[in-house]
Amino acid sequence: MLKSLSISNYALIDQLMMQPASGLSMITGETGAGKSIMLGAMGMLLGNRADTKVLLHEDKKCIVEGVFEIGNYGLKEFFEEENLDFDPTCIIRREISPNGKSRSFINDTPVLLDTLKILGEKLVDIHSQHDTLQLASGAFQLGLIDAFAQSKTELEAYGKAFQAFKSAQKNKIALSQRAIELKKEADFNTFQLEELSSLILQRGEQEELESSQEILENAEEIKQRINEMLQLLQDDQLGVSNAIAQINQGMQQLSKLAHAFDPLRERFHSLMIELRDIEETLGDEESKVEVDFEKLDRTRERLSKIYLLQKKHGLNSVEELMELEQALADKVFEVQNLDELLEKAERELIHSEKMLLEAGQKLREKRMGITSLFASELSQLLAGLGMENAKIELEHHPISFSASGMDEIEILFSANKGAAPQALKKVASGGEFSRLLFAIKYLMADKMELPTLIFDEIDTGISGEVALKMVGMMQEISKKHQVICITHLPQVAGKGDVHYFVYKDNSAEKTISKIKLLTLEERIEELAKMISGISPSASALESARELVSK
Repeated sequence: MLKSLSISNYALIDQLMMQPASGLSMITGETGAGKSIMLGAMGMLLGNRADTKVLLHEDKKCIVEGVFEIGNYGLKEFFEEENLDFDPTCIIRREISPNGKSRSFINDTPVLLDTLKILGEKLVDIHSQHDTLQLASGAFQLGLIDAFAQSKTELEAYGKAFQAFKSAQKNKIALSQRAIELKKEADFNTFQLEELSSLILQRGEQEELESSQEILENAEEIKQRINEMLQLLQDDQLGVSNAIAQINQGMQQLSKLAHAFDPLRERFHSLMIELRDIEETLGDEESKVEVDFEKLDRTRERLSKIYLLQKKHGLNSVEELMELEQALADKVFEVQNLDELLEKAERELIHSEKMLLEAGQKLREKRMGITSLFASELSQLLAGLGMENAKIELEHHPISFSASGMDEIEILFSANKGAAPQALKKVASGGEFSRLLFAIKYLMADKMELPTLIFDEIDTGISGEVALKMVGMMQEISKKHQVICITHLPQVAGKGDVHYFVYKDNSAEKTISKIKLLTLEERIEELAKMISGISPSASALESARELVSK
């Protein structure tokens, strides 16, 4: 339920604030005063698009804010899904900056416009001229039948079955296309896999082979150089090792003579240990190096095969070749198991289609079970609205699977006696459409979990007893829902719980729209003006008092 609405810097509105009643609120005003502008601002608050053209003052921000009581409308799940904080008092705000940037907030949390629109559709139902066009839509008419039939459970079950069917269908198509591609490549992939698999590649082997090849190619010279160095180290007379040993003795003696030489002795001792380690390592390496031309040939041949495959596939390492080998193995395996996979996909598709057909049939039965009742009740309501000869029929057409079921249901309407009912887009005047739409809104009010309904001049083209009947129905709706009605009829305006008056203020440089909540006396005077003009007569005032008192 809308507790308050504030609008600033929107079109002709500088600042506006209203607090509609929980029941039936009436809004009147002279033509062009801003009633429809308020509705536009409300639409913007609920997610409609807008731009800087709505700014009254181009250098200021436009802000529309609504406070809603939502505690009893089962919206906690929606807030959880959108990661929003839930509060029984929900504040929705929309801002349009002078630079054209639009921002939306729910409880001070920034949200996408689509999120705002989804929430708005759950809070407010606005009747406008667009609704008369929407009423001719097959999807809208089917939605009415589903709401009247209370087929939410069947719709959800069908929706899940439809998604499962589409998923199975998509999987089957993708697998069939994949099978064609893989079978085309099967022989080539198998050849490439065998070529790679025959090498029995090992991670890191390329680096080891390249290092081994380097040593084998230079084995003789490596052994020669190592032996020369060992001879220099180990020669009995001129060997470096003997000289180092003598120097070490000298360092020890020097240290005994003066402790200041201790650090130098320790450094030289470390050098001597490192030199001995190098000498031992050189000896070990010399013994490992072998002159083996057969091994060299094998190493070169192995590397040549690796290099050839790397060049062929545009790769740089054994690891990349191994990854390619695994990918080819997966493709070959997939081809070998394609028939089984395709059979499984076909079985899943057949099963999902069967489940979808069952869900669609249950949904159809729920829909068809109420069509006669829907047509009967709607016809009775239209008769009460002055259309005694109105006739409603529902035409059903079975269709293939769609997201909304296996049915097309079209509402056929005739306003005149003896005329065959036809599709809504072919018949009905503006006034007839307004009454038809209002009757539908009245019929659906208790079927829909909408806190607030707004009627924008839905009484167009009617008067007298029909208007009184219509406003009586509004009063019935307002017992369970908040109703806001923009009207030009005094018979309708007089029946609201509260009455707001929209008017133009020309006192400033720019004309602006304002709104005021009328007192009882102001209300009587406004109704009298609506009856007889700007200077109401005594009888008009009396009629106005009678309208309010009733």
